[in-house]
Amino acid sequence: MSKISRRFLVLGTPALLAGCVSERRLASLPALPVHDESFYLTYGEIRGERFPVPAVDPYDVNPEYLRRQVVYDGPESAGSIVIDPNERYLYLVQPGGKAMRYGVGVGREGFAWSGAATIRRKSEWPTWTPPGSMIQRQPELAEYAGGMPGGLENPLGARAMYLYQGDRDTLYRIHGTNEPGSIGSAVSSGCIRLINQDIIDLYRRVPIGTRVVVRPAEIS
Repeated sequence: MSKISRRFLVLGTPALLAGCVSERRLASLPALPVHDESFYLTYGEIRGERFPVPAVDPYDVNPEYLRRQVVYDGPESAGSIVIDPNERYLYLVQPGGKAMRYGVGVGREGFAWSGAATIRRKSEWPTWTPPGSMIQRQPELAEYAGGMPGGLENPLGARAMYLYQGDRDTLYRIHGTNEPGSIGSAVSSGCIRLINQDIIDLYRRVPIGTRVVVRPAEIS
């Protein structure tokens, strides 16, 4: 289990480059999965979407990174998003000293980003367009230079939220993934990724204009 910050106390049960392609490195998984009812209610199949979102296999995700409400005593105001890349958590700050906490995958070494930004655009089942620098590193992605349509195989998953500093697109995203086992690891090309069920939940909670703070990653 990774260390738990002294600033956060669990209350309940489990309730950024434009490329965003992972080199999958699984988080350390427990010997047994979570089988309680709350898991299946939270991470079951989602129908009624453009593409039905499959249920999460409990063997494919570390219970430490499941969605839950926690106590929060940070300085950020309610409605803000705070991302801690060291502990692999995203916090949606709520009134009354609480936050909704989501497990995330973060940028691997060399791609990590930190700073303050604002969500200026949101998209359901977004198109993914790899940047030129990524295509240079991975020429096989050239077929998607014009964009890869949204879908279950799209690296951005079911939702994406686009981070801007002023009028400048940072090219970093908060987005979904169909690889739950990658949550809790440094795997992406800089973006912040959540399980599809979690990004759908977060997406409906936050409006355009939401402030996002990404804390600096520790250098080992």
